[in-house]
Amino acid sequence: MKKILLITGDFAEDYETMVPFQMLQMIGHEVHAVCPDKKSGEKVKTAIHDFEGDQTYTEKPGHLFELNFDFNDVNLNDYDGLFLVGGRAPEYLRLNSKVIEYTKHFFENDKPVAAVCHGIQILTAANVVKGRKLTAYPAVKPEVELAGGEFQDVEPTETVVDGNLATSPAWPGHASLVKAFLKLLGTEIKL
Repeated sequence: MKKILLITGDFAEDYETMVPFQMLQMIGHEVHAVCPDKKSGEKVKTAIHDFEGDQTYTEKPGHLFELNFDFNDVNLNDYDGLFLVGGRAPEYLRLNSKVIEYTKHFFENDKPVAAVCHGIQILTAANVVKGRKLTAYPAVKPEVELAGGEFQDVEPTETVVDGNLATSPAWPGHASLVKAFLKLLGTEIKL
């Protein structure tokens, strides 16, 4: 069993928080869902992003997602991998020095990292994408390129893997993203 750190926050995308959290637990991994300034048992509000023919996605209220670990009690050496969710939360999460410190730790120690959609904003703020191939929600492309990353324009269902990093543009890519993340973790599923 691996231990995964999942960083989320208020108005993270609903599916991009709940689905990976549950998928990783389903196969037996221990997943600690955390948010700065919040403790285990507290909740974050999520948002549902959908495409309804407008020039960008629409946003609707999602669910309340209950955190299961205290952000301040994280011991980075205990974790085998990091999962960064998308939505609007990364906008403000990337301003938190501890979130940046946590993210850098996984790259400095070559531990597996998965990020989806706007979660890549945390990676660009942590300055860990230079020279790497990765994807994100298309609106994040300028940030990826300004941070020295090589943006890959792929379908929303696809995942890009470069070294210890797996990224996908949006929640339709969960199956391929979690599959790639599990491979990076060395997880073997026997049916």
